[in-house]
Amino acid sequence: METKKEQGLSIEEVKKRQEKGQVNYDTSVPTKSIKKIIYNNFFTLFNIINLILGIAIFMVGSYKNMLFLGIIMLNTAISTIQEIHSKRVVDKLAIMASYKAKVIRDGKKQEISIHELVLDDRIVLQTGSQVATDSIILEGNVQVNESFITGESDTIYKKEGDMLLSGSYIVSGKCIAKVEHIGEENYTAKIFSGAKYVKKMNSEIMNSLNRIIKFLTFAIIPIGIGLFYTQLQVEDTTFQEAVVKSVAGIIGMIPEGLVLLTSTVLAVSVIRLSKAKVLVQELYCIETLARVDTLCLDKTGTLTEGCMEVKKFIPVNQTEEEMRNALANLAEASEDENSTIEAIKNYFTEVKEKWNPTQKFAFSSQTKWSGIHFEGKGTYLLGAPEFILKKEYETAQNIIRKYAEDYRVLAVAYTDEEIKNQELPETVELIGYVCILDKIRKEAKKTLAYFDKQGVSIKLISGDNPITVSKIAKQTGVKNYDKYIDMSTLKNDDEIEKIALQYTIFGRVSPTQKKKLVEALQKANKTVAMTGDGVNDVLALKTADCSIAMANGSDATKSVSQLILLDSNFASMPKVVLEGRRTINNIQRSATLFLVKTIYSGLLAVLFLFIGEAYPFVPIQMSLIGTITIGLPSFILALEPNKERIKGEFLKNVIVRALPVGLTVILNILVLAILNKKEMVSEEQYSSLCVIGTGICGILLLFTLAKSRRSENSKLPVSIFRLTLAIVITALFILGLTAFNWWFNIVPLMPILRIILKLILLSILNFAVLTIVFKKIAFKQNVRKKPKNLLAK
Repeated sequence: METKKEQGLSIEEVKKRQEKGQVNYDTSVPTKSIKKIIYNNFFTLFNIINLILGIAIFMVGSYKNMLFLGIIMLNTAISTIQEIHSKRVVDKLAIMASYKAKVIRDGKKQEISIHELVLDDRIVLQTGSQVATDSIILEGNVQVNESFITGESDTIYKKEGDMLLSGSYIVSGKCIAKVEHIGEENYTAKIFSGAKYVKKMNSEIMNSLNRIIKFLTFAIIPIGIGLFYTQLQVEDTTFQEAVVKSVAGIIGMIPEGLVLLTSTVLAVSVIRLSKAKVLVQELYCIETLARVDTLCLDKTGTLTEGCMEVKKFIPVNQTEEEMRNALANLAEASEDENSTIEAIKNYFTEVKEKWNPTQKFAFSSQTKWSGIHFEGKGTYLLGAPEFILKKEYETAQNIIRKYAEDYRVLAVAYTDEEIKNQELPETVELIGYVCILDKIRKEAKKTLAYFDKQGVSIKLISGDNPITVSKIAKQTGVKNYDKYIDMSTLKNDDEIEKIALQYTIFGRVSPTQKKKLVEALQKANKTVAMTGDGVNDVLALKTADCSIAMANGSDATKSVSQLILLDSNFASMPKVVLEGRRTINNIQRSATLFLVKTIYSGLLAVLFLFIGEAYPFVPIQMSLIGTITIGLPSFILALEPNKERIKGEFLKNVIVRALPVGLTVILNILVLAILNKKEMVSEEQYSSLCVIGTGICGILLLFTLAKSRRSENSKLPVSIFRLTLAIVITALFILGLTAFNWWFNIVPLMPILRIILKLILLSILNFAVLTIVFKKIAFKQNVRKKPKNLLAK
């Protein structure tokens, strides 16, 4: 008769628990809710300030100057719609990549979503499984990692009757457990409000934008109040004119579309990557990956397909028939589910003499062996030769090295001594060797060649023999494949910092050593990406600047990773890097356009606090300048294909480009203010010329961006796309100054044409000189300052 743990819950028992609400409902939200997206986008500090300014304009009856509010609402709506679309795409992909649980119901094993588990369900857990709910072991024993909860990476042995905490994962072994807690009753739900490890956002772009916003938050209000007061003191200025001109000064300082554009561009990136079967679990990792200069790979699942095949076996102290029977029994009795044991099972299928297993030792990436004790036969072991043979390994080294040149070599050994706490006796009897082969992915060589071309150094970190890994590295075109080291030979982990940069291939690496290798590279100012698919990669993935998991990898691996390759195809990586580059470069260019307006508006507002003259702009004119020379081109440039490498710091790059334009605008307006003071231009002409001079500077920046960098696929010194954009923007600006001059308060251009031409020449001269000066300053700072990893922890 079957016991309850073998039978599991019946369908009726499951339904009763579902009716009582005893289901492991999802207590976490994978993405922001639609309500929160709308709230975050519309109810911002800058939007509130803009609304107050709009009300002020309305109260004084200057209705057409409220146009800026409509533009802001339109920008916000577009960004919100795009972000909601991105959310829906991510949520759909998250369901595809969601974790499954194996349960026993009505005596049958079945796979269900972890959110369909009910109280008292019998779940089957094995190597790589993440524990979805607090559960009590009914049968079996396992090695568990609870680092998600405790922060300690050491594995814990758990046996029948012990509690498995949600959020932990199985390192080795197999067990049947009963669900003890569900939903918010789970240990990690109580402590962390969710079992998933969350890495702190470390985005240079957002850090830079937050600094800008923080500065403006403190500056705008006092400057605005001061500007309003000085405008009231200007001779012949009415209260209405003071309000209108003060509002123009303040709205110019607000880079209202910059944060929205950044979130929109990142949302578009998420959608683009989803089409390439890539799930983005953490938005700003797109930026991080584009800055990566070191890529750490585990051989299995990246360079190789993750499936193996036995090529031959070599008996040493047994006959071929005896060794074949021993391995067939090992394969049949093993509960491990990995590519190695699957290869053994597929090759050694016929059991001549069946043995009775009484104790099983699951494979662990820490011990690198598995074993089974058979009644009356002793314990048979399978694993890495240097870990099983110990003292005998030195005498067997030469033959192992010979086979390791072409194969992955496993040792088969025997002991009749008792094994306690996964500790092997010092002496075991060697039975023979098994030679297995990894299948190399067809696209691996091409993908690695791409990263080499992009200046990204490759580090292969594997639990296998370094000679075997080096051989595969050679076949896939990895540079310095002959620089390899056996990490099991290190006397202590303090040596890792010295060897991290010295070697390319790291073999026999323990999970803790993988993590320390990543940390060592980060200390050496490297921005590190890590790919993995097994539980032995989890610690390193958590530590890396950017973590990438394969969809066919373990639950624990996918849980900590920022990106999941849904087709488990390493060849998708270049697409992700290119998307990151497109995103960051385009945001950088767009940010330059937005900050130009912030710089000159802020400096002008401060300047007019002291010179006691009327502010030269009204809000409707700022709408013309902002929409034509900033809003429209920044939106188009943000979605342009861009494969340029990321260079320098985001904020510094933006300021070096924006300051020359901003200061050119200030010089133009100062010159025009002097002409106005000397009555060489009228008040109406003065205001119109200030608008024209400012627009000219914005267009100059667009033409500079057009010739700043050659296209990778073109020998032309300019980007045709950007040049066309600059020409179109110029035409639109001229259209606004002429056909709609009545709307934007612009005087007829013919009487001031000579001044406009002189203003263009002056702008070009000032802009050219200031650009050279700031580039030289930036270059000197870069030479003096040692480069650092901006994304290191």
